[in-house]
Amino acid sequence: MNKVFFLGVLLLSNITAVVSQTNFSREGQGRDTVQASPKVKVANIEDYLIIGIDRDTTYVDTSLHIKKDYKFNYLRKDDFGLLPFSNLGQTYSSLTHDYKSKRSMPLFGARGKHFNYMEIEDISYYHVPTPLTELMYKTAFQQGQLLDAFFTVNVSKQFNFSIAYKGLRSLGKYQNILTSTGNFRFTSNYITKNHKYQARAHIVMQDIFNEENGGLTDEDVENFKSGDPEFIDRSVFAPNFEDAENNLEGKRFFLDHQYNLLKPSDSVSNSLSVGQVISFEDKYYQFTQEARNDFFGPAFLSNSINDKVKLEEFSNRFFVQYQNKTLGQLQFNADYNNYNYGYDAVTVIDGNQIANRLKGSVFGIGGSYKNTIGGFRLNGDFGLNISGDFNGNYLDLNASYQLSEDFNVLARLNTSSKQANYNMLLHQSDYLNYNWDNSDAFKNVQTQNLAFKVVSDRIATAGIEFSTITNYTYFGKDSNNSVKPMQADQTLKYLKIDLSKEIQFGKFALDNTILYQNVLDGEGVLNVPQIVTRNTLYFSDHLFKKALFLQTGITLNYFTDYSMDAYDPLLAEFYTQNQTSIGNFPRLDFFVNAKIRQTRIFVKAEHFNSSFTGYNFFSAPNNPYRDFTIRFGLVWNFFL
Repeated sequence: MNKVFFLGVLLLSNITAVVSQTNFSREGQGRDTVQASPKVKVANIEDYLIIGIDRDTTYVDTSLHIKKDYKFNYLRKDDFGLLPFSNLGQTYSSLTHDYKSKRSMPLFGARGKHFNYMEIEDISYYHVPTPLTELMYKTAFQQGQLLDAFFTVNVSKQFNFSIAYKGLRSLGKYQNILTSTGNFRFTSNYITKNHKYQARAHIVMQDIFNEENGGLTDEDVENFKSGDPEFIDRSVFAPNFEDAENNLEGKRFFLDHQYNLLKPSDSVSNSLSVGQVISFEDKYYQFTQEARNDFFGPAFLSNSINDKVKLEEFSNRFFVQYQNKTLGQLQFNADYNNYNYGYDAVTVIDGNQIANRLKGSVFGIGGSYKNTIGGFRLNGDFGLNISGDFNGNYLDLNASYQLSEDFNVLARLNTSSKQANYNMLLHQSDYLNYNWDNSDAFKNVQTQNLAFKVVSDRIATAGIEFSTITNYTYFGKDSNNSVKPMQADQTLKYLKIDLSKEIQFGKFALDNTILYQNVLDGEGVLNVPQIVTRNTLYFSDHLFKKALFLQTGITLNYFTDYSMDAYDPLLAEFYTQNQTSIGNFPRLDFFVNAKIRQTRIFVKAEHFNSSFTGYNFFSAPNNPYRDFTIRFGLVWNFFL
């Protein structure tokens, strides 16, 4: 992986030497034209296309606005509703939840390590008139840095490829919380000159490594809260343990291609195509510890702990797609999924055998529909497992209506039924309390979700979402104080209402996002803060004859206190607890952002109020949030 990274950096450094000769002209904030070379005509920024998994298309955005500040983080997306741990690259506490699903198969476990794991839907494809490079850099905590390097080029109008690597290494301010992660991506897409055949593919290799310390001891939690100068140097704390590590690694090969049997023309409006989508993913999660620790209970042996689980997952979809102007786009597909999850040995506890593997195949059918009727846009997907070891299905219906240029109404209905995640069904460990087999005991988790949303820049954006969950499966502590997977007896009911609005007055603006949520049935099983809010007051202006665009301001993040889920580093999962309340602490960030040509510069004083609003800030029980720190970085685009 490191060799690939250094080769990528070498390639990018050679490219940027040439790119320094590129000329740009600015047509207002957010719109650029590119004069790349005498052989290439002037290209608009809108010509640099980004294509999503559903073939929805956007373009490269080199502007600077407040939403860019929200996305300038480790995940490179808006992290509203997520609370990071103290070190960059650690897990996040989820302040809100999304139970919509378009999947009928279980997920791999260790969900606490999947925030930065790029799934199929996270990979984009590109079409660019000239080669494009993007470099993103941001400082980390103590020793280390975050770098995301990306390059894409169209070799011809028909073929594009991209290569990218995001790497992080950060020591952190507490003992034994070093993080080291890498995400390598290679994509390509191709279309023939007659547009009859098109294909896109990607290769993704990822590793997410964390040292784990189990958080502070209960005694040191009180020392942390006291604000005693003796403990301001966070490295003096002795955590629960200092010899544990966990690691998630995965590689995926993906191909989506189709052939148009009947291509639309001036005389024929119908199109008919056949296609195939293939995905193979191999991943494993491993937890190691030099010696048994009472933190996790008794173990088979007192020497080193080594828990490792693997999943090999292969999926193959064949589809037929028909489209015309009246009926819209109809697709029917047949799916085959093969899975192999488990461990290398069988475990026996008190004469009871714990199986070591879940292995089998699932056949399913599905389809999708898209159409625009008048002002209505309709979109639907469904999937159904018809044979195999896992029953499951999903239905996802979306409708939107454009009332005016600035007012859009959206509605969504999503239902799903699928088995709990693999690590809830089967888990083995050198620790006795972390062994279970629920493959025949747990029922399918059934979820129904109904959502409405109105979108208007002039008025506001508001949404309401209501979810009911039957057989809700979660991690909690049993009567022996051991973390176990559990299935709720009652049906959970979960309500979310969100509102966002930016108010502008001259060169100042106030950007507001507020979320209200309530668990109507199931409190104590599913815990969430009632209020989560983010408010940013900022100033924007062009300076130095519009050579520089500046934004500066203060962001407030806040959530009400509640029984926040605790983190288990052996499972890399969060579990429900009802003893410790966390929240009700403000987080104030002061930022100065600037754009010079195609470079956006970000400087932020994070949590600058930490020393004068009290040291009662935590990301999870026994895991403190970040102290005041100043970090900076940039995003730099090159057009050849």
